[in-house]
Amino acid sequence: MGKKTSFITMSGIDPQVLKFFKTLSKNNNRDWFEAHKPEFKALEADIKGFVKTIAAGLQDHDKIEKAKLFRIYRDVRFSKNKTPYKIHFGMAFHREKPALRGGYYVHLEPDNSFLGVGFWGPSPADLFRIRKELEVDAAEFRAIMADPTFKSYWGTLQGDEVKTAPKGFNKEHPNIDLIKKKQYTFHHRLSDQEVCDPNFSKLIDDHFQNIRPYFDYMSSVLTTDLNGESIL
Repeated sequence: MGKKTSFITMSGIDPQVLKFFKTLSKNNNRDWFEAHKPEFKALEADIKGFVKTIAAGLQDHDKIEKAKLFRIYRDVRFSKNKTPYKIHFGMAFHREKPALRGGYYVHLEPDNSFLGVGFWGPSPADLFRIRKELEVDAAEFRAIMADPTFKSYWGTLQGDEVKTAPKGFNKEHPNIDLIKKKQYTFHHRLSDQEVCDPNFSKLIDDHFQNIRPYFDYMSSVLTTDLNGESIL
C-alpha cells in the first residue's frame, strides 16, 4: 500500500499538560491530585480530542478499530512504586484484526515523550510464528530495517529478548539476533518542543505512515503459515 496524503488537522499539545505532570511528579498523592482535579480533567478533555485527531488521520491510510487513552490511575498492587498516579498520558491505536497486525502508541511525559510502534506483547502463537519465519528467512525483515528512509524515522529494532535462544531454536543460527526477541518494537524519542509544536499531529502521522512496510510484512507473516497459505 503506497503512502497517502493525510488531511490530519494540525495540532500540538498544550504546554500546560507537561507542566501539570512535572508538578504532579513532585506531589504524587491523593490530596494534591484531588485539589487539582478540575485542571486535570480540562487537560484530559483536550487530550481526548487529540486522540480523535490522530485516529482520524490514521483512518486516511490505515484501518483502526480502537483508539484508547489510558487512565491516569496506577495499579500499585504488584509494584514497589506505590505512587497513585501516572505522570504521563498514554494513547494506543489498534489496527483491525485479524488481517492487520501491529499497534501504534503515543507517550506524553516531560522530557520523556516518545512514539512506539510494533508488537509489545505478542501472543505465544504469534511470537512462535514470527520466530519461525525469521528462522527460515529474515532477508525481507532486514531489508525493511536497513532502508534509509525507514531508519530516519524509526532507528533500530527494540524490545526485550531471551539471553541465548528460545527453546527449540539454535543459538548459533545466523538470525538469532532477531529470533531471540520477545518484543518487536520501534521507538522515536520526542522533545518537549516537538510535542508542543503546532505540527506535532503531522509529525506523528508521518511517522505512523512510515512504519507501514514493517506492518505489511508482519501482517503477511501472521496471517499465513510457513508455506504462505492463508490461515484466516
